[in-house]
Formats: sequence, structure tokens, C-alpha cells
Amino acid sequence: MIQLFFPNIAEAAVPPIPPSVLNFVGKISTEILNPIIALMFGLATAYFIYGIVGYIWNPDNEEAKEKGRRTMIWGIIGMFIMVSVFSIMRLLISSIGADANLINYV
Repeated sequence: MIQLFFPNIAEAAVPPIPPSVLNFVGKISTEILNPIIALMFGLATAYFIYGIVGYIWNPDNEEAKEKGRRTMIWGIIGMFIMVSVFSIMRLLISSIGADANLINYV
């Protein structure tokens, strides 16, 4: 009677991921995603620097200073997002059992 409420659970081993799949994931990470993340991080950094320049070069213009401040904030948010994406990719790659060094691009 108790087996109706607590069925036996088969504890089967998870089959290992084939090396070809791990190699494919590694190639996608190394050849496609890492350069895109690096490019986006570079663009966010350039946008942040653009905001700094706009803020510094217009000390008397409050509107330009506010625009520079907003640009710097969005640049920081963009850099934070890229670091987060990089961390999520590292987590995903390590969770499937692939080599963690596949994410090392920079």
C-alpha cells in the first residue's frame, strides 16, 4: 500500500556526453561566443569612455553633463551584462562536463 505513495525510483546512471559533442560545444564557445562577448564588452567600454569625455568636456552645460552621466551608467550596465554572460557560459560549460578552459579567451 505504501508503494502507491512512494514509488520506487530507478536510479540509472546518466550516459557520458560523447567527446564529439563536447568538442562541438567547445568550438562554438571558442570560435563564436567568446569573440562576440569580447566585442560587446569593448563596445560597452567605449560607450562608457564616450560618456566620460562628454561629461568632462562640457563643465558648464548641464544638459550635456546629464547625457554624459546617463551614457556612463549605460556603459557600466553593458559591461556588467557581458561579465554576467561570460559567467553563465562558464557555468554551463562546466555543468555539462566540458573542459573549463574552453571559456578562456582573453
